[in-house]
Amino acid sequence: MEEARMNVRYRVELSQTERAELTALVSGGRHAARELKRAQILLAADAGVSDDTIAASVGVGGSTVYRTKQRFVLGNLAAALSEQPRPGAGRKLSGKEEALLVATACSKPPAGRARWTLELLAGELIRLTEHASVSRETVRRRLAENDLKPWRKDMWCIPQVDGEYVARMEDVLDLYAEAPDPKRPVVCFDESPAQLIGEVRQPIPAEPGQLERYDCEYKRNGTTNLFIFLDVHRPWRKVKVTDSRTAVDFATCMRELTDVHFAKAERIRIVLDNLSTHSAGAFYQAFAPCEARRVLRRLEFHYVPKHASWLNMVEIEIGVLRSQCLDRRIATRECLVAEIAAWERQRNASGARIKWMFTTAKARAKMGRAYPEPAAVREPQTKSHNHCAAVLVHCSHGRSPLQVLSLLPDRSRW
Repeated sequence: MEEARMNVRYRVELSQTERAELTALVSGGRHAARELKRAQILLAADAGVSDDTIAASVGVGGSTVYRTKQRFVLGNLAAALSEQPRPGAGRKLSGKEEALLVATACSKPPAGRARWTLELLAGELIRLTEHASVSRETVRRRLAENDLKPWRKDMWCIPQVDGEYVARMEDVLDLYAEAPDPKRPVVCFDESPAQLIGEVRQPIPAEPGQLERYDCEYKRNGTTNLFIFLDVHRPWRKVKVTDSRTAVDFATCMRELTDVHFAKAERIRIVLDNLSTHSAGAFYQAFAPCEARRVLRRLEFHYVPKHASWLNMVEIEIGVLRSQCLDRRIATRECLVAEIAAWERQRNASGARIKWMFTTAKARAKMGRAYPEPAAVREPQTKSHNHCAAVLVHCSHGRSPLQVLSLLPDRSRW
C-alpha cells in the first residue's frame, strides 16, 4: 500500500513569493534542521531535480522527499514546512504529581544530603506516588519545564529598596546625566585589594605548539591597596597604590585629588560607597582642623545605596584593570606600581571612557514595582491564583510536599 502511494508523483511549482521565502529561510537565521531540509527539498523540486538526487544531496530518505512534496501540493507551504505530531507515550506524571515534584525539589533535601539530585527526586516520587518506577530523564524534563535546578544555588545580596535607596540611586544617576562642568567635576572613587604573588619556579615561555607553562605553587608576598579614581565626563583615571586603606590613607588620597589632579576645580563631587572610613571625620584624623576644613570645602560626597555598588561607575573600571593588567602574578610592590602606571597611561591616552546607559528614567521604568509606594496610593495586595506560586508559598510555611498535594485542585494538567 505504501509503495502504491509512493507511485503518485507530486509536482512542486513555487510562486515567486514562496521561492523568495524559502531562499531567505535557507540562507540565514536560526531555524530547526528539519525545517531547513524541507525548504531545500522544495527548492530543489521546483528546479526539476529528481527525488533520488534530492534525497542524496539533502541527506534524507526518499520517503521524506515524497511526504514533503505531498504536503505542499495537497496543502500549502506552511503545511510542508511544519512538524507533524509524532506518536509517542503520554506524560507519565499527572498535573498533581508534577506539582508534587516541584514542591519536593523546592523543599529541604533528605538528612545527610546537601542538595536534591535527579536520582533522589525520582526515588522520592516513587515513595510518594503509586508509580513503580520514575526515570531520571522524566524528572529532568519536568524540572526543566519549570525552570528548576535544585542542585544549584546562587549567593547574592538582596538590597532593601526603600525611600533612602531610591533617593541615593537617583542622586547618583542625575550626577551622571549632567553636562560636563570643569568647575564641578564628577569623580567616582573606590578601593580594591591586590595580592603580591611571586613564582616558586621560573615559568616556561610559550613557543609554537606549546602554551606558556607555570608552576601551580606560588609565594605570597603580602597585599597592597588600590585607590581608584575615575572622571565621569573625561577619559581620565588615576590609580594609587598604598600599603593600607585606613581613614588617614583615604583623607590623604582625597587631598591629593583636590590639590594636584583637580587644582582648578571649585568643588569636586565624589561618588563613593558607604565604607566606615569614607567620612568627613577621616580628614580630622589625618590633618589639623583648619587643613581638614579647607579640603572638605572643595569636596561633596554622594553615597551610593547600601548593597548597590553597581551604581558606582568605577566598579566597571576596576574590572577592566583586573582583566587587562592584574590578571597575572606580580611579585613586588614596585613592579605592581610600574605595571599599573603603564596601564593607566595607555588607557588615558586612548581616550577610553565608560559609556553609562542607565538613567533615572530607565530606573523608574525597570524598577518601578520595587519603588516604595506613597501612603496615599497604597492598595491591599490581592491573592495569587497561580498554582506553582501556591506550591512554593505552602512549602515556605513548613508544609510537606504531600500536604501541599492535598491542598491543590484535582486537575490533570496545568
